[in-house]
Amino acid sequence: MLTPAQSRAARALLDWSQDQLAEASHLGLSTIRDFEKGRRVPSHNNLAAIVRALEEAGVQFIPANGGGAGIRFRDNPAADPALGAP
Repeated sequence: MLTPAQSRAARALLDWSQDQLAEASHLGLSTIRDFEKGRRVPSHNNLAAIVRALEEAGVQFIPANGGGAGIRFRDNPAADPALGAP
């Protein structure tokens, strides 16, 4: 489903801290930290909460269909006036 690297990359794309992701996903900071460091895999429900929070913030997860899995903005952020576009 979601890898620690994808979680870190999605946060970077959004310019979110681990604290912000914990708050948005309604999880403890230690859950986010431990997951992203590879110390433990959260429960299915907790992983789903992380994905949901990132997707609601505008991240789209790209499956590894022949290449590596990735992430991107769901829509072009340059076209979104809320993100400071001209």
